[in-house]
Amino acid sequence: MQINAPHHRRHWLQRFGMGFGGLAAMHLMQRESVIASPSHSAGQPTHGVLNPTHHAPKAKRVIYLFQAGGPSQLETWDYKPLLNEKQGEPLPESVRNGQRLTGMSGNQSVLPLAGSIYKFDQHGENGTWVSELMPHMAKQVDRIAVVRSMTTEAINHDPAITFLQTGNQISGRPSIGSWLHYGLGSESENLPAFVVLITKGKGGQPLYSRLWGSGFLPARYQGVQFRSGKEPVLYLANPPGVSQGSRRQMLDRLKDLHDLEQERLGDPELATRINQYEMAYRMQSSVPEVANVAEEPKHILDLYGPDATKPGTFASNCILARRLAERGVRFIQLYHQGWDHHGNIPGGMKKQCQETDQPAAALLEDLRQRGMLEDTLVIWGGEFGRTNYSQGTLTATNYGRDHHPRCFSMWMAGGGVQGGVVHGETCPYGYNVVKDGVHVRDFHATLMHLMGIDHERFTAKFQGLDAKLTGVEPAEVIQPLLA
Repeated sequence: MQINAPHHRRHWLQRFGMGFGGLAAMHLMQRESVIASPSHSAGQPTHGVLNPTHHAPKAKRVIYLFQAGGPSQLETWDYKPLLNEKQGEPLPESVRNGQRLTGMSGNQSVLPLAGSIYKFDQHGENGTWVSELMPHMAKQVDRIAVVRSMTTEAINHDPAITFLQTGNQISGRPSIGSWLHYGLGSESENLPAFVVLITKGKGGQPLYSRLWGSGFLPARYQGVQFRSGKEPVLYLANPPGVSQGSRRQMLDRLKDLHDLEQERLGDPELATRINQYEMAYRMQSSVPEVANVAEEPKHILDLYGPDATKPGTFASNCILARRLAERGVRFIQLYHQGWDHHGNIPGGMKKQCQETDQPAAALLEDLRQRGMLEDTLVIWGGEFGRTNYSQGTLTATNYGRDHHPRCFSMWMAGGGVQGGVVHGETCPYGYNVVKDGVHVRDFHATLMHLMGIDHERFTAKFQGLDAKLTGVEPAEVIQPLLA
């Protein structure tokens, strides 16, 4: 740098700042210089920091169907006839074993056991028990691995969802999609590597953008939310009076200025910034094209059910997820709210399953037909389960269930997962895991393994430590789930 050259603000701080101010500026520079490399030229797919991966990946991409609110495992995947036999009896203290309760049911003098009013039948070659609420997924059980022994540490929604999405109950850590983008890079020239879709018009627990944020990683790794409507990505369209040609000329001149500044200052942040501008320009044509679900043939729309043509529904988002996966998007996160059934389990669960059962099954079938299921990892599940006792009044036709972190159910399919498997077991009361427990960290380690990543070796510097998705506690890859 020439002595008489004007100093870039951040370079000035780095050179002349004293004490913690200088260290903070240097930290910012290090964070943003991570992504500056020749492989990040405009219009090209990018490699991540893991190139190559630790081992050969089984999955190239992930579609995560997150059911926010905590679906009841006792009405879906975990059949417990004993609860029907002991309907209304108090939960034995020997089963609860002093576990803490939420404030919502902690003041109940009696915790009455509540069986499911829905029938269960065995399906598939393995005889997997599935609720009558999910007739379409029942036909897919030979393609999925049901995990009945998931367990978590959080008992309330926000920390539990944050834990599932970032590996930590406290906000500020990178989300799963951000970790994968950081590690593996992008396969698409014209679309983000990490896209978020939220079912439109659903109530329930709020969802915050930090759930798909990049945390302490550079901001380019955060998820991009697609919305239903004329503008799928906010602020992507040109302002009124600005033509596409004008936008192109503006970006070209801006790049010229950045190149001059880069020659003088050597700031890697400049290259990153212009690459993001170029991606936004390309997305102006690629996003409307991929979001046009209505162009799908009728037999595909029929496969996903009556909501498929309604923008923003879970069914429409499942089709959009497949379209994004086809075009190289690495991680596609769907959120479907409304599973927080403290009351009215009969009405609430029926409605939720009607909205999600057929589209989820159709997604698996659609991916299979296109030869994509074998390298696409599909995940379904919420942040925790529900209690085996009724919260509040229990009647013959109505009951509710409180939060339950000790055990809940998820399923995984495709991308190196063994189909027709039921992993783990809960006690006859459906309250405790008694065999092959799977902690959230184990789930994360398994997901990473399927993507070709050793979770122990995949880290990023943060506050002087080697931070990782699975944290510092032990985590294991669940080998029985692997094909």
